[in-house]
Amino acid sequence: MLKTIFKHTFSALAIMGAAAFVPAMAQSGIKYITLETAQPSDTPDKVEVLEFFSYSCSHCAEMEPLFQDWKKTLPDDVAFIPVPVAFNASMQPMQHLYYSLVALDKQDLHPQVFNAIHKQGKKLFNRDAIIQWAEEQGINKDEFIAAYDSFGVSAKAKRASELSDTYQVQATPSIAIGGKHLTSPGMTGTYASSILEAQDLLNQILAEKKAD
Repeated sequence: MLKTIFKHTFSALAIMGAAAFVPAMAQSGIKYITLETAQPSDTPDKVEVLEFFSYSCSHCAEMEPLFQDWKKTLPDDVAFIPVPVAFNASMQPMQHLYYSLVALDKQDLHPQVFNAIHKQGKKLFNRDAIIQWAEEQGINKDEFIAAYDSFGVSAKAKRASELSDTYQVQATPSIAIGGKHLTSPGMTGTYASSILEAQDLLNQILAEKKAD
């Protein structure tokens, strides 16, 4: 059923994804990797699906609608968690941007960040530019700054970097499933096939959990 739903929803992006990816790993048939040590869930009693992304990543911007559609199909015992990646210090402000939106309950603006960067050409790569953009979205400037500079947001950004290291994320977007597996469009060849692969891995984990 899921594959039937995705076939129509993802067809255009799948074609785009095929052109965008098809690296050596995809051609080799490696569709996912498995961690040597399974990681515990940070969400009690739920299987976690982690979406490793960066706001500056054009592929992440293309995949965002697909992730939004996929999230709607996931059962209640699955937690879908976006994880902003910072491969270097210059990307850390974007981590703080995401977690500031979460702290202020403004996750509805998450897709708008991609639009601002990739469609409107806004360079939301430093603190000042991010604060100005947030204010333009109607967020109180002082409240946003307090969230952006808070210990809680810094701690979550640090945790995001730890997760990225643990899962050996080399590129965005990547998808971690159940603390065990990691897949990506770079491994499967297209945007759509990476989500289908993640769903297959998730189904296996849920079946194993039910059997226990």
